[in-house]
Amino acid sequence: MVRARAGLRRPGIARSAAPATWYVLDEDLRVRWTSAAYDEQAGEVERELRKALGDSSPLLLEHAYHRADGSPSGRTYGLSAHRLDGLDDLGADFRGLIVAVQDVTERDRTRRREAAPAEVRAAVGRSLDVTVTCRQLAQALVPGFADIAVVDIVDDVLRGEEPRPAPLRHDVPLRCAAARGPDTTPPRPEGDVRSTPHRTPQARSLSDLLPRLADLGDAAEWLSADPAQALMIETTGARSLLTVPLTLQGAVLGLVSLYRLHGSEPYDERDVTVATDLAAHAALSLDNARRYERDHTIASAVQRRLLPHRVPSPPALETAHVHVPGSNSGCWFDAIALPGARTALVVGSVAGHGIETAATMGQLRMAINALAVLDLDPDELLARLDDTVTRLATERTEFPAADAAHHKPLTADCLYGVYDPFTRTCTLARAGNLSPLVIRPDDHTFLPDLPDGPALGAGEPVPFAATTVPLDEGSVLAFRTGAFGPEDADPSDPVRRAVVHPGRPLRDLCDAAVYALPADRDPDGAVLLLARTGTLPTDHAAAVELPHDPTSPAQARTFTREHLAAWHVDETTSYATELIVSELLTNAVRYGTPPVLLRLISTDTLTCEIHDTGAAAPHLRHARTVDEGGRGLFIVSQLAARWGTRYTPTGKILWTEQPLTARDVAW
Repeated sequence: MVRARAGLRRPGIARSAAPATWYVLDEDLRVRWTSAAYDEQAGEVERELRKALGDSSPLLLEHAYHRADGSPSGRTYGLSAHRLDGLDDLGADFRGLIVAVQDVTERDRTRRREAAPAEVRAAVGRSLDVTVTCRQLAQALVPGFADIAVVDIVDDVLRGEEPRPAPLRHDVPLRCAAARGPDTTPPRPEGDVRSTPHRTPQARSLSDLLPRLADLGDAAEWLSADPAQALMIETTGARSLLTVPLTLQGAVLGLVSLYRLHGSEPYDERDVTVATDLAAHAALSLDNARRYERDHTIASAVQRRLLPHRVPSPPALETAHVHVPGSNSGCWFDAIALPGARTALVVGSVAGHGIETAATMGQLRMAINALAVLDLDPDELLARLDDTVTRLATERTEFPAADAAHHKPLTADCLYGVYDPFTRTCTLARAGNLSPLVIRPDDHTFLPDLPDGPALGAGEPVPFAATTVPLDEGSVLAFRTGAFGPEDADPSDPVRRAVVHPGRPLRDLCDAAVYALPADRDPDGAVLLLARTGTLPTDHAAAVELPHDPTSPAQARTFTREHLAAWHVDETTSYATELIVSELLTNAVRYGTPPVLLRLISTDTLTCEIHDTGAAAPHLRHARTVDEGGRGLFIVSQLAARWGTRYTPTGKILWTEQPLTARDVAW
């Protein structure tokens, strides 16, 4: 129980000597006793004091004092209150509060000044994005150390280029990377590019790399040189400015401009010391982000050089693609023309980022192109590609131990499919979690039931398996990586809904898929390859079954001559084709088994195919002068641009390709 004399002032306690001013309040919050005269506005803390009357626990709070006109005074007071229950000196029942009020302005300023570097170290440096790092800096400074913070970065630094050495010319453009104020409206638009007039504190800081203090009330002599800043100061009511350059080893990254408004204590030399320390930490974080951005820019440039500049639209298949660059520089796509008017569709992604990942992606893409020429089945091609990845991973272990790639695992996902316009089927195999999406002409979508395959380089003893999917003419195949997933059957996925319009142009569908990406989701490098299926026109192909006897070469030559004449192929090409067909048929009759089929395909090339059910593959050999045979395939190899053998479930196909002139394909 505390006894206090109501209405009397205790003598002998001077205001200057007391650490706090004491009050005794009754239950109506009227002052019954005080240790010193004080003009605190009780109405501003009345709600808290009334709560203390009904609670036995002490009340502790800090309160910013306002003037009578409602404007901030710049002073902060600490207030503690304890409930009183008992008798006054006259013996009457008394219930009220004993309150201590202390000016804690300097303590609060010191605390905020000391907290600013810790807040900057905790918030800044967690991102390798220059812009994000600047935003983290501004958020860490406002409202604790500044009422307004503007972070300007040299425009070249944002692109990852080397910072310029000081002194920085006043006409070098600075981009506002972050701006934060007391309300939601930024004091300066982010992305705004300005040069710094030389008669301003900012320009002086960038010249000699020293911070500057400015009292904005007496700054008319330099504000006239920067009308944009003068307008911001007038609009916000700023009264004090502290500019600190962001430098590292004498090179200039940017500048931080800190403002305090009317009602806040203006900056002083103690604040300059704090701001210089936190700017040094911010500059180091920004340089780390800049170096990462530079490496990412180089990796992206390497990736662009290694990706196909134009995906061909082969016969009976329309293609389009979109590549969204991101931190992952290992995603790729391809459409590879195969014999027989078929097309291989490929997407893949190497795990990781940086130049090493982009280079590995290029190696795998070239390996797939080389393997595709061998006309391997998709599952066998992925098995060979897995061997390549394993070999590349082994080579990494031989790098110097200091090389970052020495301990970095090498894995990749890949989806490979071959579309055949004659059967309207696509044979698919995958390594990893990539899945194609099929959109039928009636807008129905489905994910083919593909067997799971291990990621390339995973070292799992699981074989790859292929699946053949029948497709309606006009269906759209969507091969995708990264953010263009997810790889599940969720029909509500916005990217999936965006491409379910198979009648629209494929380029429009690619754009729609990009627009559908969530704004808050980093694509992190993604690829979408679309292919609309079709069939060859009937007048672009011709086939005939031939007898398995010595008369078939002559019949084949006649069949070839008639159709090439109808297709307006020049006589030189027609004669060479007759020789090719004759030699291939002779080989099939001698070493193959019936039935024997000849097929001619005219697109931008002239393809000749001989189908038989034999398993033995012919091979090219160089006949000696005295040999009577063995020159057939040698003649074929000289007349055709390409030739080879493709195995099927029922036998094999010998094929050749010859280029056609523009006049030949104009029919």
